[in-house]
Amino acid sequence: MTTYVRFFTEGSRDQAALLGGKGAGLAEMTRLGLPVPPGFTVTTDACRAYLRTGAEPPELAAEIGRALAGVERAMGRTLGAADDPLLVSVRSGARFSMPGMMETILDIGLNDASVTGLAKASGQERFAWDSYRRLVQMFGHTVMGVDADLFEEAIADHRARRGTRDDHDLDAAELAGLTEEFKEIIRRETGEDFPQDPAGQLARAVRAVFGSWNGERARVYRRREHIPDDLGTAVNVQVMVFGNLGADSGTGVAFTRDPATGEPGLYGDYLRDAQGEDVVSGVRDTVPLTELKRIDPRVYVELGDHLRTLENHYRDLCDVEFTVERGRLWILQTRVGKRTAEAAFRIAHDLRAEGTITADEALTRVDGAELTRLMFPRFATTRADVPLAHGVPASPGAAVGVAVFDSAEAVRRAAAGEPTVLVRRETAPDDLPGMIAAQAVLTSRGGKTSHAAVVARGMGRVCVCGAEALAVDVDRRCFTTPGGVVVHEGDTLSVDGTAGTVHLGALPLTTSEVGRALESGTAAGPLTEAVLGALAHADAVRRLEVRANADTPEDAARARALGAQGIGLCRTEHMFLGERRELVEQLILARDDSARERALAALLPLQRADFTGILAAMDGLPVTIRLIDPPLHEFLPDRTELAVRLARAAHPDPHDRALLDAVERMHEQNPMLGLRGVRLGLAVPGLTAMQVRAVAEAVVQRRRDGGRPRAEIMIPLVGTVEELRLARSEAERVLAEVAADTGERLDCPIGTMIELPRAALTAGRLAGAADFFSFGTNDLTQTTWGLSRDDAEASFFPLYLEKGVFSVSPFETIDEEGVGRLVELAVEAGRAANPRLETGVCGEHGGDPASVHFFHRAGLDYVSCSPFRIPAARLEAGRAALDGTETSESR
Repeated sequence: MTTYVRFFTEGSRDQAALLGGKGAGLAEMTRLGLPVPPGFTVTTDACRAYLRTGAEPPELAAEIGRALAGVERAMGRTLGAADDPLLVSVRSGARFSMPGMMETILDIGLNDASVTGLAKASGQERFAWDSYRRLVQMFGHTVMGVDADLFEEAIADHRARRGTRDDHDLDAAELAGLTEEFKEIIRRETGEDFPQDPAGQLARAVRAVFGSWNGERARVYRRREHIPDDLGTAVNVQVMVFGNLGADSGTGVAFTRDPATGEPGLYGDYLRDAQGEDVVSGVRDTVPLTELKRIDPRVYVELGDHLRTLENHYRDLCDVEFTVERGRLWILQTRVGKRTAEAAFRIAHDLRAEGTITADEALTRVDGAELTRLMFPRFATTRADVPLAHGVPASPGAAVGVAVFDSAEAVRRAAAGEPTVLVRRETAPDDLPGMIAAQAVLTSRGGKTSHAAVVARGMGRVCVCGAEALAVDVDRRCFTTPGGVVVHEGDTLSVDGTAGTVHLGALPLTTSEVGRALESGTAAGPLTEAVLGALAHADAVRRLEVRANADTPEDAARARALGAQGIGLCRTEHMFLGERRELVEQLILARDDSARERALAALLPLQRADFTGILAAMDGLPVTIRLIDPPLHEFLPDRTELAVRLARAAHPDPHDRALLDAVERMHEQNPMLGLRGVRLGLAVPGLTAMQVRAVAEAVVQRRRDGGRPRAEIMIPLVGTVEELRLARSEAERVLAEVAADTGERLDCPIGTMIELPRAALTAGRLAGAADFFSFGTNDLTQTTWGLSRDDAEASFFPLYLEKGVFSVSPFETIDEEGVGRLVELAVEAGRAANPRLETGVCGEHGGDPASVHFFHRAGLDYVSCSPFRIPAARLEAGRAALDGTETSESR
């Protein structure tokens, strides 16, 4: 029989799928003996049942009633009693942390009678009415669907009449009046009164949290973070403790290490005489956690002990919410904390050095996406670059964009390709779409634990919070600095999330510290030491080789510096651009064999020089050279431009006329499925021979210069073994000629690129004529899905992602069920026919972290990607080798 409700004393950290991350953390802290307010968790099973049927499981109400009675007995108080009432909070808690994305309702149990009892029991009338107005406001919006702005406008009116910007300055009478206004707003907007029955409040609050799982902001966040939609959320019902009972009370968020930099030591924010929402929302300015040592030394020491207990237990950075109620410390929540990419590497490295975790586990705590973010450029600031403002460096990095003042505008401009900086006083969960769309987030309120900071860190967005000197006017869509500078919407800003500064205009960028360290192989500080250490261990444990997609000696040299073990894709067509395009035009325009041979003869030394330079840069490592792949029309001028030029010319150029004739002759309705790849080599006499000869002669030259060239020849777009045999025969003939002419033995493996479903399905036959397979997953994805990447991404892809047809673009992460299955079939059949067959992938999926794990499981020998993505691919190849051997907490 399913049990839908569990006391905190009945669970553990291992039950996060059932209890949610928050519930599992509360249960674990209770088991450890930490001071956790009692309560119970309604499991994710109950939420999933609710989402399936639209109704709670029939037995849930009774289970909640029994659990509530147990809490009441433990506390010696009754929910909503007229004298000294028990109050509870109702909070969401999904398996994976979704900060601010779902609902929380505090102070459940207050009504017109119990608010008086709370005032008497606490001895603080203002506190009681402040708690009641919070409940009515939260419940009215979250449960009853009233527009939150209506409540905010009412609060703003009261503040204006009082002449203050802070809710904290409103007295008991004003808060009581405000509560009555809130209830009237609810009555006007919904046609019903604010409910007075405490049990009814609790039941409706639980249902509201269930429903918030499918709220718009929660769905947007899950899409962004690739969290499955069918997990559901747990609901935690917990006895309220109060940080807003005076100077000896307060609330805060603490980290066992700095979540922005990874620096060791206690870190966080504290706010006296406040509830937790005041810290997270940023509406009031917090003080650093170290101030608690002065405010209440005993509580500070006790908190430090608990934080060390949690970090030692979880063996990771812990994020802890706590409340001090009249000098008594309560721990409300713990989780493995979200962190920046910089902090992730430093913390993993430090925990490994301390002996807390193993080298393998340290590697599982970082990932390729984080490493890539650390390689992004930074601002090259000088003393002359005076910031507009300073704030809290909440999430590092450098970003440039135009200022926008609401989420919708950030989304609109981003869709038009314009980078933006989202400027707000403080962000709320409804700002999530804008935070995703923007390059950076800037707020005038809040600290490193505010909503803006936590969400931005989790998404890798640049963020500066708490730039208090800025007067942000959302209505006028501008902000003003203390010096009188006014920045309007559309003005360009540079936001430095590492230094916590904001600058007017676009600052120049420079390479990152991590990028320089990766190329030099030399650490320059704690962060680069951590990154290089993680990569060194990844290299030691990975099975997959990592090669580069590189077409020039310069790219090859950079790729090698970044750790490439060869070139998996050298695209020869890139060597025909620029000034050389004229030679390709001559090849296309050739009317007879002699003209074509002259064009090929002119191209030969140029290609040979290119290959010589690339082989030198990769000396001793394999270089896979793909014969020309795209259709020849791509090397010709645009048909419309040519036609217009000819039409306007008083004396048309005969060369232009010949070019237009060639364009017309070679026009195809769908050129990417036409005369290209191996077909082009077979259709244009001498083209394959010229390219293979250039490779062969480059190999000979490198050997005579003392090098160790390892060239491989790849034949693209093969669909049938007959094509491959014909092309291979031509290549072998040329290799034999060059060997005979030079007296050098040439051993250049010849393989093919698997880009078509038919090639994958007939891989067993192809393997008989191939020394290696390289999967061109870009085209293989297009031909498997039957769509054009460029056209699809510009039209219906956003709709498909929004509707959940795709959780992620199949051009970013490999489609394991379709394209991935073709890869697996081809590898299996190819190796069965040719046990010595080497297999790799050269599409850009080779640098995608999730795809690298798939290619490891599929048994490929290597992945190849652009030089910039090589470090991330190396790291992920190491992590893939550890899949299933180490576990780490989700963050």
